[in-house]
Amino acid sequence: MLTKEEILAEAERLGFVDAGFTSAEPFFSHRDYLLKHKDEYGWTEARGLPLLSGTDPGAIMPGAKTVIVLLEGYFRESFPPLLERHFGRCYLDDDRITRDSLAPRIKAFRRFLRESGIESRVPAHLPHRLAAARAGLGTFGKNCLLYANRAVRGSSWILPVTFIIDRAFPPDEPTVSNGCPEWCRNTCIAACPTRALQGNGRIDPRRCISYLTYFGEGITPRDLREPMGLYVYGCDRCQDVCPRNDAWSAQERTPNPRVSARAPFFNLSSLLHMDRAYFESRVWPHMFYMPADDLWRWKMNAARAMGNALDPMYVRDLVRALEENGDERVRGMAVWALGRIGGEEAGKTLRRLTACSEGLVREELEYAMAGSAG
Repeated sequence: MLTKEEILAEAERLGFVDAGFTSAEPFFSHRDYLLKHKDEYGWTEARGLPLLSGTDPGAIMPGAKTVIVLLEGYFRESFPPLLERHFGRCYLDDDRITRDSLAPRIKAFRRFLRESGIESRVPAHLPHRLAAARAGLGTFGKNCLLYANRAVRGSSWILPVTFIIDRAFPPDEPTVSNGCPEWCRNTCIAACPTRALQGNGRIDPRRCISYLTYFGEGITPRDLREPMGLYVYGCDRCQDVCPRNDAWSAQERTPNPRVSARAPFFNLSSLLHMDRAYFESRVWPHMFYMPADDLWRWKMNAARAMGNALDPMYVRDLVRALEENGDERVRGMAVWALGRIGGEEAGKTLRRLTACSEGLVREELEYAMAGSAG
C-alpha cells in the first residue's frame, strides 16, 4: 500500500517544492466568510467559479478522504523586465491552456496515485491556499497570500495544487495563521494603490488591480486608472514590496526561455492594435481570462498603461487607436491617455475631436481638455 513518504518522494521527483496532507472535512470557516461577504465575492458565480460548493471536498468527490496539496514554485526563473512591468508573474508561464509545463506533472502525479488504486480530483474551486495552510505548508500574509513554510525561502511565489483522493492518510499539523513579522508596518497594505487590501487579512477583490484588468465592467473608473499604473493583466505590487519575499526575490536566476521567446508579442503597441487572429494565436493561450469577445478590455488596458507611462512615443499609437477602433471604451481610454501624456501632438488630436465626439468619448474628452487647461 502506498505510503505518505512515497507520495512525498514522487511529488519531489516531479519538481514540486513541497507537499502536505489534510483531511477532506469541509472548509467551514471559508464557507462562513463567503456567506458574510457576498457583495465582494458574488461575481465569482457568474464567472463560472462556484466558490461556495468548493468548500466541501465530499461534494466534489463522493467518498473523499484526504486532500493532498502540492506546492509549485512559479518564480524560479527570471522574466524579461518588459513583461514584469505589465503582467503578473504567475501568468507569464501559465500552461492551463497550452498544458505543456505544470499540467503534464499534475497528470503524472494522478497517474502515480491511480496505479496504486487511488482515485483523485483536481478541482479549480477548492480553497487552495487554505487547504495548503491546513496541510501545514504555509501561513498567510496581510496581503491574503500564502507564504511557504519550508520552500522558496518562505516566500509567496507559490501556487498550491490540490488533489482530493479517496484514501485516508494522517493529516499534517495545520499552520493556519498570519505569519507576518510584528516589525512589518503593513507594507503591503500601504503599497496597494487601489486600496483593495483592507487589513486583518481582508481584501475587496473588486478593487484589486488583477480583478480590474480582466473582470472589471465597462471603462475603468477614473479614480483607479492612475493607481493601476502600467499593469495590463494581473499585479504583483503587494508581493514585490513584501519583506517576507526579499530572500527569494533577490536570488540569482536564469532567464525563462519560453517566456523570453514570446515577449515581443506582448508589447503595448501590439496589444492595442491586435486583431482577433493575433489575440487567439499569440495572447489567449497564455492569458485566457478574457475571451476574444472581450478584446476591447485588452486594448483599453493597453491604452491606460500607455497613458500612465507618460511617454510621448505612444501618442501616435493612441491616435491610430482613435481612428481604427469603434469601441467607445477603448476610444475613451485613448482620449484619457492622450490627456495624461500631454504635449503638442496629443493636444492637437484632442482639439480636433471636440467637433465630432459624443457619449462616453465626449465625456472623456472634456475631462482630458479640462486637465490640459489646468
